[in-house]
Amino acid sequence: MEKLTLQEEQTMLYIWKLGACFVKDVVEQYPEPRPPYTTVASVIQNLKRKGYVEAKRFGNTYQYTPMVPQNEYKKNSVGNLVRNYFADSYKEMVSYFARENKISASDLKDIIDLIEKGKQD
Repeated sequence: MEKLTLQEEQTMLYIWKLGACFVKDVVEQYPEPRPPYTTVASVIQNLKRKGYVEAKRFGNTYQYTPMVPQNEYKKNSVGNLVRNYFADSYKEMVSYFARENKISASDLKDIIDLIEKGKQD
């Protein structure tokens, strides 16, 4: 799975939210001031080239549909983050967030409950 730029990732988040959509639909998702239509169209063409969306022609425009499920992209991205920045250790990642006060003890207890529940299923 080819890595996305920040601009491509933001556009892809809107496409996942919308499902099948046109460039104008994606442009409308951006907060003001919105990027130009042509900029968004170029980003979507890059997403198509990378295999993240497919295009279906409707008259003189195209409808774009996500080809990569959001959860698959998320799983791959988090895996890369852990591998590249936390020595391939999820424990190291959680420890980092705890040290940086980005996760609370309550959150950690909830995570432990999820893990223990998962072991029971």
